[in-house]
Amino acid sequence: MSWFPDRESCQSWGGPEFRFPFAEDSFRDDAKLVSLPSWALVGNDRTLAGFGQCYLRVGRCHVGRLVIAPAFRRQGFGGTLVRELCSWGRTEFGVESCSLFVMASNVRAKRLYERLGFAQVPYPEPAPELQEIIYMVAAQP
Repeated sequence: MSWFPDRESCQSWGGPEFRFPFAEDSFRDDAKLVSLPSWALVGNDRTLAGFGQCYLRVGRCHVGRLVIAPAFRRQGFGGTLVRELCSWGRTEFGVESCSLFVMASNVRAKRLYERLGFAQVPYPEPAPELQEIIYMVAAQP
């Protein structure tokens, strides 16, 4: 929770409906920690280095709520997290491709996803709430 000090960082990570300020209960509820497969990336010293979720969405393994701890950023952990989630999800859900959302303003994350093989495509369903959000798809990140 400490990785999200303001509304912008919280909602960029958790989505526009994520409540801020949050309490432990509202954070747990809004992050859907019980209802979605959630994964932690742990550093060599057993420190929490990252977090992400994946689930089936419009026929793809959709990865979301991706975050790397500030102390672990720019060290390759983001790519590791995305690749591991996609690998697990493709097997678990029996699909060939993965998808994710990224805020248009999050240039660094978008560049990472492009390096991993994700490309921007139109979202396959009507979704007016996604105006400032980019939908990206990759076959093998």
